[in-house]
Amino acid sequence: MREYFKTQPDEHGNFGQYGGSFLPPAIQAEMEKITDAYYSISKSHEFISELRSIRKHFQGRPTPVYFARRLSDEYGGRIYLKREDLNHTGAHKLNHCMGEALLAKYLGKKKLIAETGAGQHGVALATAAAYFGLECEIHMGEVDIQKEHPNVVRMEILGAKVVPVSRGLKTLKEAVDSAFEAYMVDPLSSIYCIGSVVGPHPFPMMVREFQRVVGIEAKEQFFEMTGEQPDNVVACVGGGSNAMGIFSAYIEDEDVQLYGVEPMGRGIKTGENAATITYGKPGMIHGFKCLLLQDDKGEPSPVYSIASGLDYPGVGPEHSMLHDIKRVHYTSVTDDEAVDSFYELSKKEGIIPALESAHAVAYACKLARENPRQSILVNLSGRGDKDIDFIYDKYGAR
Repeated sequence: MREYFKTQPDEHGNFGQYGGSFLPPAIQAEMEKITDAYYSISKSHEFISELRSIRKHFQGRPTPVYFARRLSDEYGGRIYLKREDLNHTGAHKLNHCMGEALLAKYLGKKKLIAETGAGQHGVALATAAAYFGLECEIHMGEVDIQKEHPNVVRMEILGAKVVPVSRGLKTLKEAVDSAFEAYMVDPLSSIYCIGSVVGPHPFPMMVREFQRVVGIEAKEQFFEMTGEQPDNVVACVGGGSNAMGIFSAYIEDEDVQLYGVEPMGRGIKTGENAATITYGKPGMIHGFKCLLLQDDKGEPSPVYSIASGLDYPGVGPEHSMLHDIKRVHYTSVTDDEAVDSFYELSKKEGIIPALESAHAVAYACKLARENPRQSILVNLSGRGDKDIDFIYDKYGAR
């Protein structure tokens, strides 16, 4: 795994058999401009200095690593949390949104367009647009608008236009479709800021690179706290941006076990989960190739998760490759397990996690019970403010 980041992806944006860019010629031309700009602008001293200043003085980075003592006492092991919930806007999403918006500024773009599921990417991009004085348009499924209402309000207060999507299942996949169509209308003055390590090249690579700050910080912080590397690193996986952010620091360290946790939802029945790597097979979605939940005709299957940020039928092409080469262990957690961990982390540690992050916490607790002498570093990718109304209405205070 040496020199991993020099070879992944290749020059065409491929991670093994996955990735690439499969788009209409006019849009492909715009993607190539973005790729060229990223490779030239992002390596400049001016760009790097501005992004570092934003991260420190606006985002509040670095976020801390925290030892979850009471959770560890309950389950065994030593459970640590990388507190991305303390990043400005309450999740890891701002790490790549500020980078994408800064790139848009250097490209002379006037408008940011994106999809959102849980709303965290939408809030982060609306925040970035406000910071740089750009227009912002966020496409969101009607189911998620109702479920994640606090984040809808935040986006609108920040000045973004929220576009409801009423087609299909009215969730994340349909929001991506709608946002991409809006971008195709005017690719010259706008930029589509993809919200995860998915989509056509260069976005899986670009989002990963902006998210690597999570792993860089966590590795240094964990070593400072313990004098060693973690035995295990755990993160939830929908599209996979938070996971790639923290995995990136350890991917070349093969003694560190990496675990990506998918949403098993209500169970294994088709349409009742979004466990893409567990049940998917190679296919095409939104201009790139990845492991994909699909029907007999090769079309994306309906998916479901209680966590709106995880209910996507595809996954990042890099995750697809890491599964194939067995560098990352991909597993799953049900809705019920995630909700139990949502409450447990809240009551034992005073930290209300996002439902997405609760999937990672749930698996970390299982892992701790099985390996009581090992350390586990969890990427707590977001806070649960957005979920509390939904959870309280459905489950009460417990």
